[in-house]
Amino acid sequence: QVQLVESGGGLVRAGDSLRLSCVASGRTLNIYAMGWFRQAPGKEREFVAAISWSSANTFHGDSVKGRFTIHRDNAAKTVYLQMNSLKPEDTAVYYCSATDGLEIGTQVSQYDYWGQGTQVTVSS
Repeated sequence: QVQLVESGGGLVRAGDSLRLSCVASGRTLNIYAMGWFRQAPGKEREFVAAISWSSANTFHGDSVKGRFTIHRDNAAKTVYLQMNSLKPEDTAVYYCSATDGLEIGTQVSQYDYWGQGTQVTVSS
């Protein structure tokens, strides 16, 4: 099993920046990739970004490209989501995820482990 704990959410204004962190523990040697998803009220969970644990290949969703960046610190078993130029439509609960499958996915079903989520609220 892998446990994931997110932190770093909060209330900010449009144009501000935030950095989310996700610390992995447990059977982390099995992790192939980690990702961030978000879910706004009344909407489906949406892919934000993902990163390969070994090669650091990254993928970002179209709605956040150029504004958000995912990166990781293997030694600290932590993945980060740097969010710049935040917009009110970025308001959501942000979830960290991990998979021990051999692919980096953009679908919720491709991830095996999930954190409890951290709220990000962007005011206009």
